[in-house]
Amino acid sequence: MQALESVMLFSLFILYLKTASGCELLGRSEMPSLFKQGDVIIGGIFPIFNKQLSSTTSFERDPPGVRCALFDLRAYRWTQVMIFAIEEINNHPTLLPNISLGYRILNSCGSPPNALRAALMLVSSPEEMESSSLCPPPISAIIAEAGSSRSLVLAEAFGPFQVSYFSTCACLSDKTKYPTFFRTIPSDFYQVKALAALVKRFGWQWIGAIQSDNDYGRNGILAFTKEVKKFGVCVAFVGTVLQTYKMDKILHVVEMIKQSTVKVILAFVPKGDLYPLMKEVVKQNITGIQWIASEAWITAARPSTPEIYRSFGGAIGFVVRKMAIPKLRPFLAGISPYTNTGAAFVRDFWEVMVGCRPPLPGELPGTQAKSEMCTGAESLMNSQDAFFNVTELRVSYNVYKAVYAIAHALHHLLFCQPFEEKPVRPCLNISEIQPKEHNTSSFQVTGHLQRVHFTNQFGETVFFDQNGDPPASYDIINWQLRDGQVQHVTVGHFASAANREYELSIQEEKIVWRTGKMVPQSVCSAVCPVGTRRARIQGKPICCFDCIPCADGTIANSTGAAECTPCPQEYWSNERRDKCILKTVEFLSYHEPMGIALTAVSLIGAFLSLATMLVFIHSRDTPVIKASNSELSCFLLFSLFMCFLCPLTFIGRPTVWTCMLRHTAFGVTFALCISCVLGKTIVVVTAFRATVPGNKMAIKFGPVQQRIIVCSCTLFQIIICILWLKLNSPFPDMVFRYSKKKIVLECNTGSEAAFYAVLGYIGILAAICLVLAFLARKLPDNFNEAKFITFSMLIFCAVWITFIPAYVSSPGKFTVAVEIFAILSSAFGLLISIFAPKCYIILIKPEKNTKKHVMGKDQNKRS
Repeated sequence: MQALESVMLFSLFILYLKTASGCELLGRSEMPSLFKQGDVIIGGIFPIFNKQLSSTTSFERDPPGVRCALFDLRAYRWTQVMIFAIEEINNHPTLLPNISLGYRILNSCGSPPNALRAALMLVSSPEEMESSSLCPPPISAIIAEAGSSRSLVLAEAFGPFQVSYFSTCACLSDKTKYPTFFRTIPSDFYQVKALAALVKRFGWQWIGAIQSDNDYGRNGILAFTKEVKKFGVCVAFVGTVLQTYKMDKILHVVEMIKQSTVKVILAFVPKGDLYPLMKEVVKQNITGIQWIASEAWITAARPSTPEIYRSFGGAIGFVVRKMAIPKLRPFLAGISPYTNTGAAFVRDFWEVMVGCRPPLPGELPGTQAKSEMCTGAESLMNSQDAFFNVTELRVSYNVYKAVYAIAHALHHLLFCQPFEEKPVRPCLNISEIQPKEHNTSSFQVTGHLQRVHFTNQFGETVFFDQNGDPPASYDIINWQLRDGQVQHVTVGHFASAANREYELSIQEEKIVWRTGKMVPQSVCSAVCPVGTRRARIQGKPICCFDCIPCADGTIANSTGAAECTPCPQEYWSNERRDKCILKTVEFLSYHEPMGIALTAVSLIGAFLSLATMLVFIHSRDTPVIKASNSELSCFLLFSLFMCFLCPLTFIGRPTVWTCMLRHTAFGVTFALCISCVLGKTIVVVTAFRATVPGNKMAIKFGPVQQRIIVCSCTLFQIIICILWLKLNSPFPDMVFRYSKKKIVLECNTGSEAAFYAVLGYIGILAAICLVLAFLARKLPDNFNEAKFITFSMLIFCAVWITFIPAYVSSPGKFTVAVEIFAILSSAFGLLISIFAPKCYIILIKPEKNTKKHVMGKDQNKRS
């Protein structure tokens, strides 16, 4: 029905445009208005009544007049503020001198079709003018409307530009669609920013939303949802309400609220559309919800009652900054049906304020049974009703600014100079004023309004940006119950800053929440504690999640972490997974049992080597020592002494010097050791070959040749080690592959090829020794060293052959222990196999330490 009515009204508007030049009045609709004649007329459309009563159209006769209900004191005060501002301007000596402003104010009943009907009435000839009068001056501007949907209808269909005082939809900022739309209330673009900042400030992650089924609600919630998603906030549900909805739709929204787990709900709804839902919420005793309000209802008088407070107490929201207009109170107090007998809406106002209905002219008291008739003695001069409170005007102040903005635009247009300069004479005839731009005409009000920039008597700078919007500035309002009355307490501010940022300041200690003084919590899932991360639940919004413990080696040191942070390589997570701690550093130290044992064995071996050397030096003239080549034996014992000391460089914290020393010392000392063994083996073989007649090999292989063999074989190993250290030397390294919780400090060989070259060279020398000793094992003599050398080389080769797989497979510090074990085992094998029999004869069986016994002659005689 409303859509059909809108089409009919729009068609009427088009017909008007075709005939307007002749001032032909095609028809008249009954619509009461507040009217005053003037040189320039400003129109006004206000929802003086909140609800339009439905009526049936038969299309057989003229449709009945519009009937409205629910008189709105707040909107009626807006009309009086407009009249008050116009009278102030008319009395101002310099703003519009010798020019009077008139007005025509109509009621929209809070519906878009009726708002369009009122607009069409504005552009027609006023009923208040005499029929003989000339065509009235055109409407230069319209101050309208209180709802975004109604303003959209006017902005799309109406000719004169409009200045809205309470339409906040961000869609109206589109100058390509609405080039003549201005407003003195900030756009919802800023309100959405403010609401999102509020939600972020208090950490609400899981909220519900209620929207009105019109442009204001839908666009507001859509922009809000998009904005809060940037902060990870989820909107659990969106309920839709409208004043004209049937009760089943309202109950559906109530059921959504009851079934949801949200504790915070945003209601982006005008007060008229929200009120049926509020009553039902109170009726079903739904409490514990923290309501966030848009500017459309947070300061509205109708829902601000103790009854509604039961469920909506503690509501918090944004509203435009307040201002006091002290001179307005006497003007409002002077409203009376007895002094303004013909004024529209004054009798409805009086009935609401006083409680009785003033009689019509000629009507006697008691003739109307609908309500009690007034006596005429009633007065509002001493009334304390909120209607007369002019110290906290918000939307009323927007109406006031709108009237003055239009007046300043007219001043610039008519006098062609700024307001501050004293005008000499008008530069434009009033009849040439165009509400908006027509082709190339410069006599239009719209362009001048865009350039308005003035400071009013209250110190506020009034101007519009390129979109026709004022700068954003809001108060944060909190519903509190004081002395049995709902008070709108200011608890903070929100304003746009110069750098396109926004400043939100809140005095939290002043806020009374629905839950008391504690900030309410609203989350789908509790914040994950430290040491855990969020894991999204399949099929649910991102705000609903499980808390998963961080994996080993990762931490979450703050609550609500989306991901666990890996610890640096040298660190590991503690048991709570909230801190990275240094990994345990592992190396073979002198203080642990294994290190102590290996050190003791090493020192024992070194001591035995040194002791054996002393025994050899002391008994150097005995046959056993002479037969075993004392010089090479001492060299061998010295090299074994060094071999036993070599493991000490493997124990302790690796450093650059110890890493270079341990491998090179090992290689050189063992090369020297095996070189001495090789020399002794060659001496044994050549000594017995010398018994063959004519063989001069023993003479050729004397002490000098022995020294050359030892030195040359050792020198070759030294060259390999020098090249190793020069090209790619060993270095201390931290190894992480063995354990996630430990750092193994070890010496990196630098070059694996060099390391195995050192081992390989020692192996070649040992193999040669083994072959030569094996060939000489059956040579005659009681003291044939070849047998002992053969046995020692077998031990040596067995140890180092098994060393390689054990070395490769051993983890961490056990790699070092395996290498030390191989060094000590092979060294002890050489020491015991070669020198134990000699020491046994020297120390235990000295009677065998004779030349005959050594040469085996005693045994030959017995045989």
